Amino acid sequence: MSRSFDVVVIGAGPAGYIAAIRAAQHGKTVACIDEWKNKDGKNAFGGTCLNAGCIPSKALLESSELFHKAGHEFKKHGIVTSTVEMDITAMQKRRASIVRQLTGGIAGLFKAAKVEGLVGHGKLLKGKKVEFTPVNGDVEIIEAGNVVLAAGSAPIELPIAKFDGVQIIDSWDTLELDAVPETLGVVGAGVIGLELGSVWARLGSQVTILEAMDDFLFMADRDVAKLAASDFKKQGLEIKLGAMVKKATAGKKSVTVEYEDKAGAQTLEVDKLVVAVGRRPVTENLFADDAGIQLDERGFVVVDDDCRTRVKGVYAIGDCVRGPMLAHKGSEEGVMVADLIAGEIAEMNYDVIPSVLYTNPEIAWAGKTEAEVKESGRAYKTGQFPFMASGRAKAMEQTSGFVKIISSEDDDEILGVHIVGPMAGELISEAVLALEFSASTEDLQRTIHAHPSLAEAVHEAALAVDNKALNFPNRPS
Repeated sequence: MSRSFDVVVIGAGPAGYIAAIRAAQHGKTVACIDEWKNKDGKNAFGGTCLNAGCIPSKALLESSELFHKAGHEFKKHGIVTSTVEMDITAMQKRRASIVRQLTGGIAGLFKAAKVEGLVGHGKLLKGKKVEFTPVNGDVEIIEAGNVVLAAGSAPIELPIAKFDGVQIIDSWDTLELDAVPETLGVVGAGVIGLELGSVWARLGSQVTILEAMDDFLFMADRDVAKLAASDFKKQGLEIKLGAMVKKATAGKKSVTVEYEDKAGAQTLEVDKLVVAVGRRPVTENLFADDAGIQLDERGFVVVDDDCRTRVKGVYAIGDCVRGPMLAHKGSEEGVMVADLIAGEIAEMNYDVIPSVLYTNPEIAWAGKTEAEVKESGRAYKTGQFPFMASGRAKAMEQTSGFVKIISSEDDDEILGVHIVGPMAGELISEAVLALEFSASTEDLQRTIHAHPSLAEAVHEAALAVDNKALNFPNRPS
C-alpha cells in the first residue's frame, strides 16, 4: 500500500523546506524529498544555499574580511600585531562546521514540525503521484493532494570553458579550495563572481574578473555601481568590462583564457578559472512527459503569479521558476504556496524583493533604480547621505559609500532605496518595509533612529530628498 500526503515537496532548499514546514504548520501531512549530496558523499538538506552557496560563501567572506582587517586596519584602532598568519585549513573547517550545523538543523525543524524528510529523488507523475527513488531501497509511488516543485538551480557551464573540477571550476569548487591560488580568473562580474573574487583577493590572490557586458553591475543604480567599481579597483580587483571569453584551456598547473575586448584579442593565464556566468533551473527528470508541466524557452517551469502550474494542485517555486534566483524570494514563495494550499489569502510582492552583494563595501537595493524611474516618466526627487558623515561609520573605519533614496515628486512615495557601504544588507530591510507599506519620504524623516547608528544614514538620506539633511550640507537651492 502506497503512502499518501496532503503535500509533497520536491526539493529541500530554502524554497522547498520552508514550504514544507509552513504547510505542516497548517496541519497538513507533508513529505519533503531531496537528493543533495555533498562532496564527502553524505546527503544533506538545505540545497545549494546552505551547502554550496549563500551560507558557506558568507562564512568565507567573514573570515577573509577579518584577515584583511588584521593586516591593514588594526593599526588604526591602536591594535598592534607582530604577524598575521592565515590557516586556510582551519578557515575551511569553520565553514564546513557552520554548514553542517545549519543543514542538520533542517532535519531537526522537520522533526519538530512533523515533516517527513525523504532522502532520494522525487519525480512528478501524472495525476499528482510522485515517484520516490530512495538512496537505499526500492522505488515508491506516493500519492499527493498537492505537489510543490522546488528543485532549485545549477551553475551554467560554458562549452568554451567546461568544468573539470580542478583548474576550471564552478562556485562550489571555489568555496572548497584548500589553498590560495596565486592568480585567479573569474568569468562574470555578477553577484557570485564578485563575492568569490572578493574572498580570494582578500586572502592574497591576484584576481582578474572578465565581464562580457560594458556596464558594471548593470542591474544596480548607476551611482552605486560607479562607487563600487572604484572601491573594488582600490582593493586590487582587476575588472575588465566588455571582455568576451572565446576559449579557456586547462593545462597541468594553469588555465589559458582567450578573450576579446575593445583592443582586440587578449590572453590571460591564471592558476584557477572560476566560471560564474549565472545559473540554470534544474528540471531534468523532475516530472514525467505526461505530467502536464510546461517549461518556457529558458527552461523554467511556467507558473502564474501565485506559482501555480497548469496542473491543478501542482505548484513550482524558487530558482526553477521566473524571477530573481534569490533564497529569500524562494522562501517567501514557499510560504505563499503553503498558505494557498491551506485555503488562506496569500500573495507575493515581487516589486520589493531586496538584492544584496556581500562584498566590501556591501551593496544592497530594493525598488526601482533612478534610470527605471526616469524611463517610466514619473517625476521624482532624490537624496543621498554619505557614510563619511556618519559617526558610527567613522568609528568602524568604514566610511566609503552612501544611502540613496528615490521618491515620487507628486505624492512623496518612496520608489527605490540604494545602499553601498557598511552593513548595507542589514540596512536595506528598513527600506523593504517602507516600500511594502508604500511609505513616503516624510514617514522615514519622522521615524526616530538610534544614535549613533549606521541606520541614521537612511534617515538622513530621506531628509536629503527634501534638502533637509541635518548632518551633511544640502544641495544649493
